[in-house]
Amino acid sequence: MKPVSTWAAMLSLSLAMAGCVTINIYFPAAAAEKAADRIIDEVWQLKPDAATKEGAPSR
Repeated sequence: MKPVSTWAAMLSLSLAMAGCVTINIYFPAAAAEKAADRIIDEVWQLKPDAATKEGAPSR
């Protein structure tokens, strides 16, 4: 077996180090909860007759 060249070893080490980088993004919990509540409210405010207009069977 041939010894690994210095260039290949440095490249491997650089790739391994780059793979270990983690980017953490922190969101304020209150803001995330408020946004989730707003989305849920928008979804639940759909009109009941919207389902029947789209061809869903009515009961």
